Amino acid sequence: MAGERVPLGELSSEFASVQLTIDHDGNGPRLRIEDLRTGHVGFLDPLELETLAWLPEGALHKLLDPSLLRWRGDA
Repeated sequence: MAGERVPLGELSSEFASVQLTIDHDGNGPRLRIEDLRTGHVGFLDPLELETLAWLPEGALHKLLDPSLLRWRGDA
C-alpha cells in the first residue's frame, strides 16, 4: 500500500481548484489536497477530518481569509 495514491477527484469553485487523493505514504491513510493553481500540497489525517466534521458553523471563517497565510511576501 505504501506509495499508493487513490484518486478521489477534483473540486473547483470560482475561488479555488483542488485535486483530492488518498495518500498512503505516511503513518496511515490521509487525505492529500493539491492546490491546482500553485501546486501546493497539504494533508489531513482522519482525526483532523473528523474535527472538521464537528466544527460549529463559522469556525473556519478566519482560516478562509486568503490574506492570513497565502498572499504574504514571507513564505
